[in-house]
Parts: sequence; structure tokens; C-alpha cells
Amino acid sequence: MTLIEVIPEDMLNRSLAPKGPSADELRDAVMAERRTWIESLIAPHADRVDCQVDVLVGITFIEVIRAVLRDGHDLVIKTAEDPEWSRLLFGSDDMHLMRKCPCPVWLMKPDDKPNYQRIVAAVDVDVLRTVPDEQVLNDGILDLASSLALSDFAELHLVHAWDAPTAGFVGMWSNDPDTTERHIIEGEHSRHQVAMHRMTFRLSERIGEEAYEYLSPRVHLPMGSARKQIPQLVEKLKADLVVMGTVARTGIPGFIIGNTAESVISQLQCSVLALKPPGFVSPVTLQ
Repeated sequence: MTLIEVIPEDMLNRSLAPKGPSADELRDAVMAERRTWIESLIAPHADRVDCQVDVLVGITFIEVIRAVLRDGHDLVIKTAEDPEWSRLLFGSDDMHLMRKCPCPVWLMKPDDKPNYQRIVAAVDVDVLRTVPDEQVLNDGILDLASSLALSDFAELHLVHAWDAPTAGFVGMWSNDPDTTERHIIEGEHSRHQVAMHRMTFRLSERIGEEAYEYLSPRVHLPMGSARKQIPQLVEKLKADLVVMGTVARTGIPGFIIGNTAESVISQLQCSVLALKPPGFVSPVTLQ
């Protein structure tokens, strides 16, 4: 495990008194002080956890992502910024990390519980065709969510929001629009239900039948927009953590997480564990 603190460059470039330390001396002193402080925090756990301390200078999200690229870290855990001037839980560095960090990013509320009670895994399913990258991402979401739920003895809720966009147009061609609309909605719901069953079956095969039966994940299939239905369900359940994917182009640098994912995240008031799709390339580089 590596503990990282990033000191803003402008903090170390302020003008000094004529007879004070040089800029280099100030930088070395500040970095040494922060390193000593972090080491004092981990000292009680040193016999159980192998920790490395890195004190870096620059912009937080850029330096953290560069550390991930340089050292091959599998997970970034960070306390959410929770800016006082905003109703949003997640600040600028948080959103940049979720957009651009190649590995999963776990943003925790400052007052998070030591153990989660309810975990929500949000997935997206294309019922018309098999999308390999989507399947890998969904399986990754469920694997992480189920692992955390098992370790914390927490409830696991799986949510997939779906819609039947053609149902609203049946009045243009059907002689019995109410019945036709109902059949369309029922058929669409059934297809998404089958897709979720396949996903949970794969999960049970990966974690084992006994663990799956112990978890007994609750599956939620709300009809409507994901950006509306997922935050509402999370609030209703009083969930402690949402595990979800971010949507980005793969194989080329991507700056923007999907509009739906960003809209959902901006409405949440709980911790978030965000995963990237396979093939994601961070726009941040080592240089």
C-alpha cells in the first residue's frame, strides 16, 4: 500500500522573507514535515501492513494518476472533498480522478462508517446485442461489490434502470394503444430481467453457490432514466456505497465520463467506487 499526499505547487512558491530559507529549503522542509506526519499515522499499523509514503508536488489528480501509471496501482482510495460551498459531495479533484484515472477510484465520505450495511451495484445491460467490454465491466462491478458485501456482512443490491422508448408512440399506429403499450413494456421488462439473471448466474459461478446464497442479492429493475432512478433508489435504501462503471471511449484518451454516469454521481451523498471500461486510456501521461 502507498500513501500519497500532494502539496500544491503554489504553496511552495510563495515569496519568502529576505533572510528566510530558500525556495528549495522550504520545499524540502515542508515535504519532510508531511512525510513525518503521515508516517506517524501509519506507525500503529506498521507490523500488519507494508506501507510506502510518497509526498508529491503538483496538482492532486494529475500526480495521483501519474503514480498509478508509474507504479501500476490497482485501486485509488480518497476521502471525498465535500466542499463547504457546494451541496455536492464530490469536488473537482474527485471528478477528475473518476474521469481520468485508469484504475478503480474509491471516494469515501469523510464520516464513513467502519463497515457498510448496504451496498448498491449499478450496472447497464444491452439486451439487443452482446457487448464484450460491457460484460467485463459489469462483471467487475459485481465482483467488487460482492467482495465488499461479504467482507462487511452487508446487504447487496443490484440495480439496472431500463426504458421502453417505443411504448410512447403506439397511439400513432395501434387500434388498442393501452394494450399494445402494456405488452411492449412487459416484453422489454422481461428481456432486461433475463439479462440480469444471466449476469447474476455468472456471479454465482465466480464466487460459488454458497457465497451467492449467503449474499442473496436483491435485484431492482426500475423503469425510467438511470440518472433519475438510481439516485432515488440509493436514497431510498440509505445505501452506504455505490459501485458503478463510468462510460468512456476505449483505446484512445478519454476526458469525459458518460453523461449518465456523471449525472448519477453528482446526485449521490454516499461513497462511490467507480470502475473504467476495458481498454480505457488515461489522458494524463507521465510527462
